[in-house]
Amino acid sequence: MGRRQTLRARHGGHVRRTPGTPGRVLAQDLGWRREARSAWLCGLALGGALLLADVARGSVTWPRGGCWAVIGVTLVAVLWPPRVTVGANWLAVRGLLREHRVRTDLLTSVRRSDGMSPRLVLRDVAGNRVEFDPKVLAANPLLWHHLDTGARRARESGLLREGAMPLGALADRIDGEGARTLLRSAGLE
Repeated sequence: MGRRQTLRARHGGHVRRTPGTPGRVLAQDLGWRREARSAWLCGLALGGALLLADVARGSVTWPRGGCWAVIGVTLVAVLWPPRVTVGANWLAVRGLLREHRVRTDLLTSVRRSDGMSPRLVLRDVAGNRVEFDPKVLAANPLLWHHLDTGARRARESGLLREGAMPLGALADRIDGEGARTLLRSAGLE
C-alpha cells in the first residue's frame, strides 16, 4: 500500500496534500484545545438553558428538544476555532470541515486583512491559500519561527514579492511581546 493510499485509509479517504509536503507536525496552536472546549461548553450551555427553560414551562416535546439541541450544535459550529499546525516547509489551517495547506518555502504573497477580526492570508505558487488570525502566531512562537523560516526561503528565491510589510510588522510585534515576557519573568519590568 502506497503512502497516499495509507493516508487516505487513515483519514477516511479525504486527504488534501500539497505535493512535496511531509505530514509530520512540528508545532501547533497550543491554545486550540482551550478554545475548542469553550466552543463546546457554550453550545452545551445554550442548548441546556433552552431545554431547561422549556422543561420549567412544561412545554417540552421531542421536536422542541431536538430544536434546542440543533441550536446548541450550531453554536458549537460557529464558535469552532481553526487549528493551525506547521511542519517542514508547510502550514495548515484546519477548520470544522476542511484543511487548507500552503508551502511556506514557496509563498508568493502574504497579506493582512483588517476588519472586524484581522486575518493573515498566505498564498503559495500552487494557488493554495490559508487564512487565520495572526494572534495565533504571537501566542505560539514556534509556529512563527517555522513560518518565518519558510517565508525567508521564499523571499531569498524570489517567489515572495508581496508581503514584506505584514511579515515585518508581525515580526516586530512578536519579538516585542517576547522581549516583554522575558523581562517580566526576570523581574526587570
